[in-house]
Amino acid sequence: MNAPWYNVERVSQPGSSILTAWKAGREAARSSPKAAGTPLSEIVPGSDIYEILTGGYSLGGAGMPVTEQTTMTIGAVYACVSLIGGALAALPFHLYKRTDKGRERYDSDMWWLFNESPYGAWTAAAAWQHAAQSIALKGDAFWQIHRGSNARMNSAAILGLEPHHPDRVDPILSNGRLFYRVQTVHGQMLTIDQEDMLHFTGIGFDGRRSITPIRAALRPAAGIALAADEYAGAFFKNGARADFAIKAPGKISEEQATLLRNTWGARHAGPSNAHLPAILSGGLDVEKLSLSAEDAQLLSTRKFQVEDIARIFGVPPHMIGYTEKSSSWGTGVEQMSIGFVRYTLRRYIDAIQQEINRKIWPRSRLFFGEFLVDALLEGDSKTQAELFAKALGGPGTQGYMAVNEVRRLKNLPPMEGFDDVIRSGAQPGAATADTQTTEDSNASSTDQAAGQ
Repeated sequence: MNAPWYNVERVSQPGSSILTAWKAGREAARSSPKAAGTPLSEIVPGSDIYEILTGGYSLGGAGMPVTEQTTMTIGAVYACVSLIGGALAALPFHLYKRTDKGRERYDSDMWWLFNESPYGAWTAAAAWQHAAQSIALKGDAFWQIHRGSNARMNSAAILGLEPHHPDRVDPILSNGRLFYRVQTVHGQMLTIDQEDMLHFTGIGFDGRRSITPIRAALRPAAGIALAADEYAGAFFKNGARADFAIKAPGKISEEQATLLRNTWGARHAGPSNAHLPAILSGGLDVEKLSLSAEDAQLLSTRKFQVEDIARIFGVPPHMIGYTEKSSSWGTGVEQMSIGFVRYTLRRYIDAIQQEINRKIWPRSRLFFGEFLVDALLEGDSKTQAELFAKALGGPGTQGYMAVNEVRRLKNLPPMEGFDDVIRSGAQPGAATADTQTTEDSNASSTDQAAGQ
C-alpha cells in the first residue's frame, strides 16, 4: 500500500509533473485570444512596464505615477506636444538636387512619402505629429524604411516609411552598428539593421537612445500637476466647500459620529447638493477648518506648473494659452513664430533632416531633403508685400528674385517673359541690356549665316 504522500500520476511520467503542468498552462495562456491582444512590446526596455518590473520606475512629484498616458492628460503638456507636432506637420518637406547654379527642386516618389502618406493608413501629418510626440516624451522616434529589396543601401526604391512607437523598439549596439529589435502591432518580432531605420534622436543621445524627457525632467513637474488636478477635482466634487468640523455640545459615541458623518456626506456632498441649506439640531454647530482653494495657493501651484512644463518643452507660455505674463520674444505673430522656430522647432528639424539625408541618400552630394521653414515665418500681407518688393528690385535697387519665383511661392502659375531677375532701372518682363545684346548678336550671326 502506498504512503499518503505517494502520487501515482507524478511518478508515472518522466520529468516533473509540476513543471509540465506549468508549461502547459503558459502555452495555453499564450495561445488564448486575450493573450494575443496584449502586445509583448509593453515590456521592452524603455517602456513604463519595463521600468516597473526592473525597479527603474519612480513616482513623480507628490507621489503621482507619471507615464506617457498620464502626462498627456495634463493640459500644458498636451498643448506643448500638439503645438510642436502641429508645427512640424505644417512644414512641407521638399527634395532638392544640387546643380552648378546652386540647387533646384525635383520630383520623386519620396515627396509623396514625406508630404502625403509615408505608409499604409498613415497620413504625413499624423506621422510627423507622432514623431514629435515620441521625441518630446520618449526621447526618440523610429520610422522603418521598407525598401524594394533586401539589398538595403544598394536598393534605391523605397516603398514606405512605417512609424513605430518607441516603446516597441529596443536599439542594440553590436560591433559599432545599431540593430533595432521591433515588436510590430501584429505581434511579430523583427530585427532591423540601422540602414533600414530612421532614428530621430532628441537630447542626450548616447549611441543607442536619447534621454527620456519624462524621466529626466517631466516627472517631478508632471507629478505635481497631476496631484493638483486630482486635488482640484476632489475639491469641486465636494461642491467647492472647504474642510470643516461639526461641533457637538457634549460627548458623543463613535457610532453617533460615524452616523453623523455619513449622513452629512450623503446630504451635502457633490455639486448638486453644494448649496442645499444645512439643518442642525441638538446644539450642533459647523466650524470652518481650512482655507479656500486660492488661499491654499492651489491656483498659484497650477499656474506655476504651466510655466514649468512650458519651460521644459521650450515653448513660450503665451503660445499655449498662458497670457498672464508678457512675452519677452517680441510682439506680433511674426516675431513669436520666428522665436518658436529658431529656439524650439529647430532642434527637431535639424535632427530629422540629417537622419533622413544620411539614410535615404547615403553619402550623396547630389540629392537632399529639407523642410521649408519659411512656411511658418510668413508675415502679414503688408510685410510680405514689402519683402517681395525688395526681392524683385526696381529703380535704384538690385533685385534677387524673378517675378515667376515669387509667383511660385504664392502657388500661382508662371507668366511668359518674367523668368529673369530685374536689374536696376529695368522693368518687369523687359530684357536686360546684356540679354538684348546677346539676342542682337545671335540675330546678326543668324543673318550672316543665312546670307552665306
